[in-house]
Amino acid sequence: MKLGAAISGDLRKIMAEEIKAAEDAVTAAMRQAADGLKADLRRQVTEAGMGQRLANTWRAELYPKGQKSIKAAGFVFTRAPTIIRAFDQGAVIKSKHGFWLAIPTPAAGTGARGKRMTPGLWEQMHGSRLRFIYRRGAPSLLVAENMRARIPRSSRGTARGGFAQGSASALRSGRGMTSVVMFILVPQVSLRKRLDVNAAAERWASALPELIVRNWRDS
Repeated sequence: MKLGAAISGDLRKIMAEEIKAAEDAVTAAMRQAADGLKADLRRQVTEAGMGQRLANTWRAELYPKGQKSIKAAGFVFTRAPTIIRAFDQGAVIKSKHGFWLAIPTPAAGTGARGKRMTPGLWEQMHGSRLRFIYRRGAPSLLVAENMRARIPRSSRGTARGGFAQGSASALRSGRGMTSVVMFILVPQVSLRKRLDVNAAAERWASALPELIVRNWRDS
């Protein structure tokens, strides 16, 4: 008995079509995995209560750019690596100079263009010094003296609220004057782990083979 076999059709064309199908499938799967990982990491940040702005620092890119490839690769990264790393691994934050960390209270407000308020910036903006209050066994304080509460506007106009320095007449009478805590001083702050970047990355890496097969079947 003799058996014969022959290829029907153009072998080069068949191979080219299969290579193209593989390129399409791998590239599509890699894009889905990268975008899925980015979405998961953004969701982790928002669910941890750290806001959409920080969540949006997660980005995803596909290589090679602008073309399909069997060797397609996805790259997911954050534009705020220091902050993300601190909440992914946990960290202890101390002052650079070995003194206190000054945590602003809502009364301290913000600087120009939303800049984070510091004791030096507050004193520069208000033209007065903050008073240091040491508390044994509790966080120490920086307090602004001779402040009075602003009256919020109830209907039209911008409602400011908060505190302002008392006028000359108010200082003379002492009416409505108060001391306001502007900063809480602590030696260090411990950040607990609130993100799990590696777990999310491993889930999408494990899903990649199935994504490739699914996209190959659909092509």
